[in-house]
Order: sequence, then C-alpha cells, then structure tokens
Amino acid sequence: MTHDAPAHDAVPQDDAVISLLVVDDHPVVRDGLRGMFDSAPGFRVLGEAADGVEALARAAALDPDVILMDLRMPGGGGVDAIRELSRRGFRARVLVLTTYDTDSDTIPAIEAGATGYLLKDAPREELFTAVRAAAQGRTVLSPAVASRLVSAVRTPAAPGNEPLSAREREVLALVAKGTSNREIARELFISEATVKTHLTHIFGKLGAKDRAAAVAVGYDRGILG
Repeated sequence: MTHDAPAHDAVPQDDAVISLLVVDDHPVVRDGLRGMFDSAPGFRVLGEAADGVEALARAAALDPDVILMDLRMPGGGGVDAIRELSRRGFRARVLVLTTYDTDSDTIPAIEAGATGYLLKDAPREELFTAVRAAAQGRTVLSPAVASRLVSAVRTPAAPGNEPLSAREREVLALVAKGTSNREIARELFISEATVKTHLTHIFGKLGAKDRAAAVAVGYDRGILG
C-alpha cells in the first residue's frame, strides 16, 4: 500500500527543496528511499506509487520536481509511464532507478523521455547529486549504463572515427557532468551558439544522435574517464 505526505506538507516550504515521487513495486525499497531523502536537507518525498499507472495519478496530484522510477513493475511498467508523462507534458523529470541495465531496459527508457538512468547500487551521495541534476533537466547517466547504450547509439558507417578537438573534448566532458549549454558557455567563455555548434560536430564525429548518446560513446572510447 502506498502513502503520501500529509496534505499540509505536500508542497515544499522552501523553493530550494526538491520534491520527489518514488515509484517502485517493493514497499521496502520505497520506505528506504523515502527515509533516505527525507533525512537529507534539500529533499522532500511527496508520495509513492507501486506501479506506472499509479505513478501517473500521483504525478498529476502531487506535481513533483523529480520522479524516481523503477522499470519492471506488475500492473504498469516504468517505460510506458515515462512515455505517457512526456506525452501529457508533465514538468517532472524522470530519473530511472533500477537493478536492470540491459539494452532492452535502458534504451526504451531513455527514448521514452527519462532524464537519467541509475542503478540501485549507486552510492547515496551519487543518487542525491543525480536527483539535483535531474531537477535542473540535466542528463544523468552512470558510466555502467552509458556503456550499455553504445551498441545502439553508435552508427556502423564511417562517422564516428574522426577524433574530437581539444575544445570538443572539453565540451563533452562538461556535458557528461550534466552541465547545461548556458553553463558550458559561461565556463569556457564562449557563446551558447558556439556551444551548440561544438555539440553538432561532436554528435557527427561520434555518430551520436543526442547528448546522452554522445556521453555513452565518450565513455566507451575512453574519451571520458
């Protein structure tokens, strides 16, 4: 049985507080995550859901900043829920938190609209950092998951063999950290338009279709350590 925070606590009192919805079919996991985040400053768990269908209803009622989403759940899987959340235009960012890292799990979740993908054995500080990044719309991929994506995002044709320039490596490294285009521009003292140009070149050289794919290929090739 799932439960939500009391009505008077449903909305964080501080704008800096990141609100969460925990979606997992195991009550022990939900309780553990609730306790972990509620005991840490800057987070507030607004509610829980036991499957993807309930997650949609809870997301509509609670309007969380971030949804921690398991994938394989009886009664409604995570990928379908992520896809529907995206279709309905919910503002919540979805961070997948699961034990599964196979291609059949990671790729559909990312394609459905997940902002990030972590495994449940991630250290708590890594999870906290990932949630903060996801709340800002940044791509969050653990190296293990990124490497799993490579086979699907890499093109078999010639593109992908051309080396990155020093500046392109800098941009890719910042992307891997979840840095936004605006922040990359500020850090490297270049315009956002130039950042976008660099990203276009990076995608072409790596044979990647988006930021997450570029990061995955970057880890696979040793460009990112």
